[in-house]
Amino acid sequence: MTHTRLYRGAELVEKDFPLTELGERLAVPDSVAWVDIGHSDDGALATIGDELGLHELALEDARQRRQRPKLDRYKTHLFLTVYGVSVDDEGALTNQEVSVFVTDRALVTVHDGFDMAAVARRWDESPLNGDRVGVLLHALLDIVVDSHLVAAAALDERIESLDDVVFEERPDIRELQRHAVRLRHSLGALRRAVLPMREVLSELPRDKTLVDGELDPYYADVRDHAIHAAEWTDSLREHVIALRETQLNIQSNRLNLIMKKVTGWAAIIAIPTAITGFYGQNVPYPGSQEPWGFWMSSATIVLLSGGLYLMFKRKDWL
Repeated sequence: MTHTRLYRGAELVEKDFPLTELGERLAVPDSVAWVDIGHSDDGALATIGDELGLHELALEDARQRRQRPKLDRYKTHLFLTVYGVSVDDEGALTNQEVSVFVTDRALVTVHDGFDMAAVARRWDESPLNGDRVGVLLHALLDIVVDSHLVAAAALDERIESLDDVVFEERPDIRELQRHAVRLRHSLGALRRAVLPMREVLSELPRDKTLVDGELDPYYADVRDHAIHAAEWTDSLREHVIALRETQLNIQSNRLNLIMKKVTGWAAIIAIPTAITGFYGQNVPYPGSQEPWGFWMSSATIVLLSGGLYLMFKRKDWL
């Protein structure tokens, strides 16, 4: 569904007017408009392109999915692609692509699934006067970057829960590996959405017609949050890699301990096996057919096996 808003004199004066009347609305001085359309609504996108004179390359990028986050400058407008993100209970990350056209009098958003209602509430509650496109764009970018921080915090909590599982006495290795791989994929997707935002938010303040002196501190605050999200994401990726390496090291150490125990018991068992095998020969030997031969072989088994056990126990093999 297409949504429209018209601001004039820092006040919301009209909502949901037809797209074909956008040019007429903007002809009134001090008017600023917001238009929200779906990715699949090619007709509405074409209408907006005609009403605002948008570049054909920007319109093509808006129709296509999976654009990287970027900022393109055209003669009469800017074109941005950003991603809002969310994390479900399993740690899987979902992103919502938002294409944004920015003119001197209008903001156009093109998306499927992004919560623009939250952005509209931010506009209504903003202490800034909503008679500038820069104010509308700031609220949108603030919501997007906030979603990056929320996603990073959610993934951080899940990674901390994995830390406890790694050091359990009997961890579920298969489940641990499954969660670690999912988190690594989620962090990779989050990193692709977050890192380019630093460049985008560094480029926007250069346009003083969009970001004036009053708005510059607000954009600087969003840029600082974007840098924080990027650094947090990189830190979490390193944490997951270290977590995986720790789990492999612990698993290797446990395997070495098991091998030491198996080797120690095998050496102990080899003594009675060798002695009973010797006395089982079908040839005469000292003590054959004599009671003292039985007691001597039994004592030898006990003494040698006990000696090996004590030696391995002292070396922490058993």
